Amino acid sequence: MHGMGDVHPTEVRVRFLERLAQIVPSPLSKAFLATTGSEAIEAAMKTAALATGKPSFASFSGAYHGLSVGALALCGIERFREPFDGMLPVRPLLLGFPRSSTPLDDALAATRAALGARRDLAALFVEPIQARGGMIVPPFGYLRGLRTICDELGILLVFDEIYTGFGRTGEWFACLYEGVEPDILCLGKAAGGGFPISAMVASDSVMDAWPISEGEALHTSTYLGNPMGCAAALATIEEIERLGLCARAKRLGEDIAPMLDSIARLDSVVEVRGRGMMWGIELHDGVAAARAVKIGLRSGLILLQTGVRGEVISLTPPLVIGEEELERALSLLRDLLAAS
Repeated sequence: MHGMGDVHPTEVRVRFLERLAQIVPSPLSKAFLATTGSEAIEAAMKTAALATGKPSFASFSGAYHGLSVGALALCGIERFREPFDGMLPVRPLLLGFPRSSTPLDDALAATRAALGARRDLAALFVEPIQARGGMIVPPFGYLRGLRTICDELGILLVFDEIYTGFGRTGEWFACLYEGVEPDILCLGKAAGGGFPISAMVASDSVMDAWPISEGEALHTSTYLGNPMGCAAALATIEEIERLGLCARAKRLGEDIAPMLDSIARLDSVVEVRGRGMMWGIELHDGVAAARAVKIGLRSGLILLQTGVRGEVISLTPPLVIGEEELERALSLLRDLLAAS
């Protein structure tokens, strides 16, 4: 169940890498495997620095890319950064992340101005939908606009799809809604169907910035390409395809729209937003959200509190959830929030 994959790749690792290259957006083709999302992010940071020769990065307010020291340097949620700010290696250029109601032209103009003022940026890291930041969906066209801006300014575009990937939003990857191809894609969480494995995938031109190893790797990990992780990831991909889970997540997201609308009209709710099987219910404050999570657990609901102020309840049910189960869960949640 363990093999030194960075030295002697196993057959299952090769098969997973080949399969991964088939499902990620073109022209991404070369991957670095790891165990956690943070490792994938930090591999992307190193790759971008090597490919561009630049030392700095941009991300967004509300961004969450992991809590290891390197990944934390990209964090846009202050409560995670503040205790360790003095030891972090770099502070990113933090951009404002637009909501779906933000005029697209205004959002892109602000982003272009902020990025254009810097000459030391290797890459822009972005979640297609901000997850820990509160399930924030940007205006349609914003991701494609980022691609154009990054091309103009010579900045690599990195999509963090550790949360949104593998069918969660109704597509294999959320960036496919706009047909955008990043320079680097970071994956994790659902990749192994519950078994720890992550990946950073990039184009040939970007990945070839790494020097050829002549014995001692410049960047590696003990569990890189773990055979069990690769086998789990291969099985996960096959099951997602066999069960049509991407299309199912999209359909279920559309089917539950009326119930989500009824929740959005409750006095205790500020806004409901999301896509596919990834939704956020914003309440008035973190106290209300924490109370809802605790009461929900007593009712049989497993919910998660999220958002910059902890004011959002996230709904990310399994993509294989039964339709009656999903309807029952939303009914319980609506009654719970109505009583708040």
